[in-house]
Amino acid sequence: MDSSIARLLLLPVESLGAMTLGALRHVGAATWLAIDTLAWLGRGIALRRVRLGVGGIVAQIVRIGVRSVFIVSLVSACVGLILAFQLAPPLEDFGQKENVARIIGVAILRELGPLIGAIVLTGFAGASIAAEIGTMVVSEEIEALESLALDPVRFLVVPRVVASIISMTILAVIADVVAIVSALGISMLVLDIPQATFLANLFDQAKLVDFVTGVAKGTVFGALIGIIACVNGLSVQGGAAGVGRATTYTVVQSVLAIVIADLAFTAVFYALKLV
Repeated sequence: MDSSIARLLLLPVESLGAMTLGALRHVGAATWLAIDTLAWLGRGIALRRVRLGVGGIVAQIVRIGVRSVFIVSLVSACVGLILAFQLAPPLEDFGQKENVARIIGVAILRELGPLIGAIVLTGFAGASIAAEIGTMVVSEEIEALESLALDPVRFLVVPRVVASIISMTILAVIADVVAIVSALGISMLVLDIPQATFLANLFDQAKLVDFVTGVAKGTVFGALIGIIACVNGLSVQGGAAGVGRATTYTVVQSVLAIVIADLAFTAVFYALKLV
């Protein structure tokens, strides 16, 4: 009886330990894949010893980035409208309604622009990358590449990671512009804030460093999405069910990694007095 009770008490500890070890293994695999990807990029760009396949990268940019523009723009426009509507009443109580642009500019450029783009790209493209590579694993296409002495990282991972980085950087800029323009439009049409006042307050508060830090976040978010999607795709086991798990894990892990990275960025920028 005592041994049974001890066993029951140890179960949560064992489960927590197993989850921790699994998470550490996964982080290690993602880190190793990132290092391998950087090595191939170094050989292709800096040393020019291998060809990375510009055509493949462009095709992935179209598939990952271009097809995400509409949904990112739609979500960003809605966020801009929501911020303007939500901020106007409390600011009007203090006679500061025209300062809506100050808050929206900083919030969008520093945080919401890249964050919205990254979350949308995770659901739109990250899961697709994981499913595509996972299907290749299940159908033994990865083994076929290796049997021909072709490195899967070079031919599958590098184009997708590079495309994710480039696409996310551009999408962060698009999200910034669309959200601010939508806020400007609703401020003029509904909130009775003149265009000149909105733009003057926007450029007075939002600085170039806000835009640059937001775009830098977008670049890092893109790298995280690409690496996490690829490592989940390459680790698929169990046929079609494994592919489904890989897509789910990709979305959950990418969102978690993006939020943690955003927190780290914010802490560093705060320490450097950039916020």
